[in-house]
Formats: sequence, C-alpha cells, structure tokens
Amino acid sequence: MKTVVVARIGRPQGVLGEVTIELHTDAPEERFADGSVLTTDPPERGPLRIEAARQHGSAWVLSIEGIEDRPSAETLRNTLLLVAADERPPLDQVDEFYDDQLIGLRVEDTEGFELGQVRRISHVGGDLLVIRRNDGRELLVPFVSAIVPEVDLAAGKVVVDPPPGLLEL
Repeated sequence: MKTVVVARIGRPQGVLGEVTIELHTDAPEERFADGSVLTTDPPERGPLRIEAARQHGSAWVLSIEGIEDRPSAETLRNTLLLVAADERPPLDQVDEFYDDQLIGLRVEDTEGFELGQVRRISHVGGDLLVIRRNDGRELLVPFVSAIVPEVDLAAGKVVVDPPPGLLEL
C-alpha cells in the first residue's frame, strides 16, 4: 500500500501531551478529525488515534490518545503521520497534482531533450519543481503553465518550456 505524509509532529504544546504539527495536507480538518487513525514513520510509534485537533494561531495542535503529558509528547517529535494514497480526495482540476505524483517524473524540454528528473516540490514562495539534472546539479523551475505546459503522468514525464537563461542557472 502506498502511503503519503500528511504531517510531521513537532514540539509538544503545553504540559498535557498535545503536539504541534507541520502540515503536509490541504485538508487538516478532514485528516485530523476526532477518532482518525494514522499510521506513522517510524512504524513502531503508531498507529496513532486523534482525540482532538485545533488551530492555534498559525499552527495546528493535536491531542493523541494515550499521550497525556509533555514527556510522552516529546517521544513523538519528528514522527511522520501517514495515510493511504488512495484515501486522498480526488483533485478538482485537470491540471492539479499531488506532489508524490510528480516526484520521479522525467523532465524534458519542448524539443524532447531530457533535462533530468523531478526530485521534490518546493512550496516556499510559490510552487517550484526541484529537478535533479543529468549532470547532478539541481534546477528550480516555477510550476506554472507558461513554463510547464505539459504533465503526462501516464508517460511519466513533465515538459518544460524554459524562458531564456533558466537552464543556465
């Protein structure tokens, strides 16, 4: 079963066993609903049942069944929370993709010249494809339709139409 990361547990929040999380999902209310059970990486830390989730400022805070004090919460730090990939809701738009669908795809220019492979997606300051070039260097490509006119999941490729100078960076 293929799984995807929906959050990483961060530091404890308070003294009652709550933990902060770094989100990797657009639907935290759904993913962390009361009673939800999530698998973990490392696997021996889970599965974990969510008792409650709330937004605290810009952060999300979880109460997890059986975690009732700060030392217990600390043992979960850096644990990845996972769900089965097929449990994700379908995307609304034809040109929307989950990050894991793009990772590993071959990257070509519009002439069919292979540039490398999608290594990861960065969401800092806008969506960027992080491409490992064939020579080992990294290339950052804005993930916008003007520069990435085609994503063909079936063919396992992304087509990039780079503006002048992008490939030289």
